[in-house]
Amino acid sequence: MFNRNRCLRQLAAITSITLVAGCGLLSSGSSDDKGPIVVGTTSAPSTLDPAASWDGSWELFRNIYQTLLSYPNGSVTPRPDAAEKCAFTDGTNRTYRCELRPGLRFSNGDALDASAVKHSVDRIRTIGVRGGPAGLLGSLDRVQVLGRRVVVFRLDKPDATFPFVLATPAMSIVDPADYPADALREDDKAVGSGPYSLASYTDGKQAELVRNDRYEGFAQRRNDAVTIRYFQDSAQLAGALKSKKIDVTYRGLAASDIVALRGQGARKGIQLIDGTGTEISYLVFNPKDPWAGKPAVRRAIAQIVDRPAIAHKVYWGTVDPLYSMVPAGLSGHTTGYFDAYGSPSAAKARKILRDAGIGERVPLTLWYTTDRYGSETAPEFRELKRQLEDSGLFTVTLRSRPWKTYEAGYRAGDYPVFGRGWFPDFPDAENFIAPFVGERNALGTPYPAPRITDHLLPESRGVSDRAAVAQQFEEAQRILVDDARLLPLWQGRQYVAASEEISGAERALDPSTIMTMWELARKTSW
Repeated sequence: MFNRNRCLRQLAAITSITLVAGCGLLSSGSSDDKGPIVVGTTSAPSTLDPAASWDGSWELFRNIYQTLLSYPNGSVTPRPDAAEKCAFTDGTNRTYRCELRPGLRFSNGDALDASAVKHSVDRIRTIGVRGGPAGLLGSLDRVQVLGRRVVVFRLDKPDATFPFVLATPAMSIVDPADYPADALREDDKAVGSGPYSLASYTDGKQAELVRNDRYEGFAQRRNDAVTIRYFQDSAQLAGALKSKKIDVTYRGLAASDIVALRGQGARKGIQLIDGTGTEISYLVFNPKDPWAGKPAVRRAIAQIVDRPAIAHKVYWGTVDPLYSMVPAGLSGHTTGYFDAYGSPSAAKARKILRDAGIGERVPLTLWYTTDRYGSETAPEFRELKRQLEDSGLFTVTLRSRPWKTYEAGYRAGDYPVFGRGWFPDFPDAENFIAPFVGERNALGTPYPAPRITDHLLPESRGVSDRAAVAQQFEEAQRILVDDARLLPLWQGRQYVAASEEISGAERALDPSTIMTMWELARKTSW
């Protein structure tokens, strides 16, 4: 459906292991002699219920639940998984029909049919978690079941991106017998139909995944079990990798560890795989705050923030400065903030404030999470505080919380200014604009932007050729820059570090930068 050539996730190893001819190093397969493959990350789930999550919980969901569509290795467009086939059946991108594979079952043996798909999607909107995935379903009118295997999605407006929505882990199919239609499941269990079953889960500590023998889909599992360990900080994560307590890590390595692995990884028996990424980091301003709600204050901050200093002093060049919410590499990317503000200037920021009648130092509290985006988050916010206070225009207080309480706080509107990261739901400029605007968005902070929500996004969704809608996204970004309610800071790269005993890490990240654990394997001969 989409004909734009996206090579955003073609990963290339930047460190290598010397191969000895004939030693069979690349032979791999499912092997249990050393137990499950152990994967480490700092990105722990906030929930096990797909209806509640529009965040990094998707990392786990992709491996234990199933969606109608997903991404086979090498694909950047959604392909059938639980579905046997899916397609728009009209010429206006408003009726989307999927036929399920025959004989699907959940890991507990219950039948997975079209009614289960409808139940799973409907409960997202019925429960309506603030900041939850209901925001992805803005174009959906209703879900219709035709027999046991056919489900039809009736849209109230054209939406060429709807197949991408169905491929997100938010649309994971759950068992109606275990997941209420009008309430979240809040225990430590999960019932899905994905490649793995969740054998056990300890909140914030560990998830044990075992092969789901009832799985029917495209994934070809190269291992029988994976244990995911969740770490509080990057130092613990890197230490566990170096001491071989974990086999792979894919989120949370500190910049210093990445730089060290570039030079020493091979000697330590560790592969470092470096790929272009579309992760972004940004600040969110709460319009209800007495100071952050003032456009002049936001624009003055935009005039002061020095992105290159953050990228190089804090992240050691492992991220790139970002001047729009749409990252480089996607059609529609601009450099809007640089075009509007140029280089950092305290003098220009002072004029912005004085023209708005603000002569005193502006007091601001900046919030960040301590255990979500890696150990550089605290130094990053200290650098932001330094930049703002050195201008002589701001007095900044820094506050922080662990992710679970942090997330609850921003959804409740408690923070004047707060930091967020974004990993894409799908690789399209739409997904870096639509989730953040409207009354129900991923930030839990309403952002009415009628020109974007009522005109530009609907126009773009009516076009299947996504390369042809750059103009709409460029205008949307001009609006975002003028409002300055979202301030992009940097665009990250994707790094996977793995023991030399592990194969498949270079192909394990899907187009949403989610790790597909089934691609990992132990090398079985040396």
